[in-house]
Amino acid sequence: MTVQLPSPSPRGPSPQFLLRASVAVALVTIVLKGAAGWLTNSMGLISDAMESFVNLASAMFALAMVMIAARPADEEHPYGHHKAEYFSSGFEGILIFAAAGAIAWAAVARLLSPEPLEQLGWGLALSVLSSGLNAALAMALFRAARTHRSIALEADARHLMADVWTSAAVLVGIVTVGLTGWLWLDPVLAIGVALNIAREGVKLVWRSAQGLMDEALDPAAQALLHGALEQFAASVPEGRQLRFDDIVTRRAGQRLFADLHMHVPGDWSLQRAARLRDMLEQTLMDAVPGLRVTIQLLPLGMEARATRMEESES
Repeated sequence: MTVQLPSPSPRGPSPQFLLRASVAVALVTIVLKGAAGWLTNSMGLISDAMESFVNLASAMFALAMVMIAARPADEEHPYGHHKAEYFSSGFEGILIFAAAGAIAWAAVARLLSPEPLEQLGWGLALSVLSSGLNAALAMALFRAARTHRSIALEADARHLMADVWTSAAVLVGIVTVGLTGWLWLDPVLAIGVALNIAREGVKLVWRSAQGLMDEALDPAAQALLHGALEQFAASVPEGRQLRFDDIVTRRAGQRLFADLHMHVPGDWSLQRAARLRDMLEQTLMDAVPGLRVTIQLLPLGMEARATRMEESES
């Protein structure tokens, strides 16, 4: 029997609203950082502006994937469309790699032919303003990602925070260039930007791949699941007569899955066993919000065919 906990009604902005806001903020930061790079002639600030184009493309793609993931299950997709969010995370990681390569290429050219910086005051002010917008949006996205269990929101938030820290490093470097006159430091900072965002891109692609391969629930959720099983066995009179095994978990976007076997005495009536199974399902769903659980009933002393095949193969 499979039971799914009704979808909660998370408070706060919806994922679609936040991703639309991310698109708008990306457009604003492109203008602000582009103006900062043009005013200062700084390769570091220009590379920062180039990353904002990645933010824009990523937010637009994430919005499309979140809208697809929100579609209800249908005949062709009986488990829903939740895995669409993993494509968003992977696509964002690939875009980051492309941006890192472009930034590094331009930075090496500037390193070979250094150029003086100009109008640092205005350029730095515009860059600080755009970084503040990105930081505020990233915090909102992190909160919503936890509420909605959305990898698309989390990926966008992580990328924005990487952008914020990158901008901070660039600002410190630009100030240093202005004070010391070390023109070579500006393109070196741009190369550092490229390496930093490439590292973030690796994380996003890896996370996306793991999700598409049905990664198990995180250790905290699994601990809650096993704790709920122990609590259930201790709280019902028949607990000592029960045995649980073959516990398998996976995550698909916002949805969490758990499959397990519950062994009961063979002389029990089906009604008695089914009653306990229903109680256990509710206990597990209360312990792990958003969980969809499937429990197979088996008599004690009997293993599922799949289990027997695995044991014979090993």
